[in-house]
Amino acid sequence: MRSLFTAGTGMMAQQTNVEVISNNIANMSTTGYKRRRAEFQDLIYQNLRRTGSQSSDTGTTLPSGAQVGLGVRTGAVYRIHEQGSLQQTENRFDVAIRGNGFFQITLPSGETAYTRDGTFGLSPEGTIVTAEGFTVQPGITIPTSARDVTINANGEVLAKIDGQTDAQNVGQIQLASFANEGGLEAVGDNLLMASASSGTAQQAAPGQPGFGSVAQGFIETSNVNVVQEITNLITAQRAYEMNSKVITTSDEMLASLTRLR
Repeated sequence: MRSLFTAGTGMMAQQTNVEVISNNIANMSTTGYKRRRAEFQDLIYQNLRRTGSQSSDTGTTLPSGAQVGLGVRTGAVYRIHEQGSLQQTENRFDVAIRGNGFFQITLPSGETAYTRDGTFGLSPEGTIVTAEGFTVQPGITIPTSARDVTINANGEVLAKIDGQTDAQNVGQIQLASFANEGGLEAVGDNLLMASASSGTAQQAAPGQPGFGSVAQGFIETSNVNVVQEITNLITAQRAYEMNSKVITTSDEMLASLTRLR
């Protein structure tokens, strides 16, 4: 019976759906996390009577055919890039993006990764780095004699040096944007990598056309809506149960056949 295999694909699809939802809930407190959504596609159809085929020698055609679907599969898991809330912190090197863009991070391999996580600090050399110690491009170093640091909305890092009246501009944070943000590949540690689907990175200073501004002393929280995720979880669970019920019913129908005498 086709229903056994069809319902099996439905259970596998809902299992994937629950896994995506569970990852969203697990990352509800992850800085800069963007929630995911599973999308599904129907599988190929078996034609019992093909639509538009001739039904007689006089040329009459079928107004509608007879097709039986063979189930469902996972088509994609999309990343929803909507703005998360900004949370104020006590760290003067924490930076949040308001609007479009990603921070650019230099990995130990020399590759460039991208993130919305602006939890930054200083390396032993005074360079602005991520929580993992990776350099934030373009590699801004704070002088050891600086007694205060200000990062304005355009990403300019201004350091007040002892003995100087005016603040010294020691660098400007650069942002990157992509034509298809959903095409970025997640590699863990709140980092994303460019891919053939995302396109090449376009770089500019914060506040430029098409790019957001930055806010010092803030971080962007996860955009996961817990109520929505719990609702989706209940829906996925019920869909899984209904598919399992189809398998049980199909099994009972096959058992009836074996009892025929």
